[in-house]
Amino acid sequence: MSFLSLALIAVVALTGPLLALPVRWRLPVVLGELLAGVVIGRTGFAWVDPDDHTFTLLANIGFALVMFVAGTHVPVRDSLIRTALGKGLTRAALAAGAAVVVGTGMGLAFGTGHAPLYVVLLASSSAALVLPIVDSLRLGGPQVIAMTAQVAIADIACIVALPLAVDPPNAGRAAVGALAVGTVAVALFFALRSLERSGTRQRMHRLSEQRKFALELRIQLALLFALAALANFGHVSVMLAGFSFGLVVAAVGEPRRLARQLFAVSDGFLGPVFFVWLGASLNLRDLAGHPDMVVLGLSLGIGAVLLHAGLRAVGLPLPLGVLSAAQLGVPVAAASIGTQLHVLLPGEDAALLLGALVTMAASAVAGSRAAKSFARPPDSGNAKR
Repeated sequence: MSFLSLALIAVVALTGPLLALPVRWRLPVVLGELLAGVVIGRTGFAWVDPDDHTFTLLANIGFALVMFVAGTHVPVRDSLIRTALGKGLTRAALAAGAAVVVGTGMGLAFGTGHAPLYVVLLASSSAALVLPIVDSLRLGGPQVIAMTAQVAIADIACIVALPLAVDPPNAGRAAVGALAVGTVAVALFFALRSLERSGTRQRMHRLSEQRKFALELRIQLALLFALAALANFGHVSVMLAGFSFGLVVAAVGEPRRLARQLFAVSDGFLGPVFFVWLGASLNLRDLAGHPDMVVLGLSLGIGAVLLHAGLRAVGLPLPLGVLSAAQLGVPVAAASIGTQLHVLLPGEDAALLLGALVTMAASAVAGSRAAKSFARPPDSGNAKR
C-alpha cells in the first residue's frame, strides 16, 4: 500500500460528510464512506486492494477504535439509565425471543445455514447510531430513557453473541476467547477506577496537558491494542475488544480532552479507513447475480424494523420502537468477520449491509416523528459528566 492509496482513501472518504451535510436527510457519515469504498474497490474501479496486508491492518485498527468510541457513548454512569434497566432488559429480551422465531424461519427459507447469524442481526440495536440521533433531536422523557437502556443492552448482548453466531463450528473456541476478553476488561475497570479514585489519573492529566505529552491517549491506545491482540489470539473479533474497553472507559469516566483526541484519531482517519476498506471488500456484482440475496437483505432490514415496532404491544411508542431497530456495528462486523473467515455465501455480506441500510432509513424517519412528541425543552438536558 502506498501513500497515493492513502491519499485516495482520505479523499473519497469525504463522501461521508458530504452526504451527511443536509441535516434534513439525517444520513450517517459511514454511509458515504461505505459507498466510496464500493466505488474504488472490488465492485467498482478496483483502485485499491482490500486484501493488502497494510490496508487490512489499518482497517482493523479503525474497527477497534470505532467500536471503542461506540462503547464510550453508552451512558452507563447515568442514574436515569440505571433505573430504566429493568424495562429495557424486558423489551430487549422480548425482541430477542421474536428474533429467534423470525431468524430461524429466514435461515430455513433461504437455505444459507446461517439462522443464528440472522437471529443476532434481527435482535440487535446500534447505540452508535441511536444515541447520536437522540442527542441531536434532543429527545427526552421516561420512554426515551427506557428505549436507550434497551438499545444499550441489545447492543452489548449481540456484540458478544456475534462471533459465536458467525462461525458456529468454532463457537466453543470463540466463547473462551470472549470470556477472556471480558475478564480482562473487568480487571481493567477496577484498575482504572483505582487510579481515578487515588487521584493518579488527574495528576497525570495535568502533567500531560502542561507538557503536551498526550499520555492518556497513548495509554488508552496501548490498552486497547493489547485487548485487541488478546481477541485475535482468542479467535474473536476486535469489535468485542473495542466495545468492551469503551464500556470500561465510560464506566470510569472519560475525560473530555481524551474524547476529543479519540474523535480526531478515529473519526478523522482510522474510522473512515475501515469503512472504505469494508466497502472495497464487498462485491456487489455478486449481489446483482444473486437476487435471492437482495431479498434476504430486504427481509433482514424490514424484519428488524417490524420486530422492534412490535414492542409497541408492551408500551414502547411506535416511533421509538422503529428508532431502536437502527443497526450499524453488528451487521458491519458480521460482514467484515464473515468476509475474513470466508464463511458467507456470495453476495451475503452485501445483503447484511443492505439490511442495515433499510434500518437506517427507517430510523431517520422515526427520529423525525419522535421529535414531535419526545423533544426536550431547550433549557433541559442531562448533567455533564
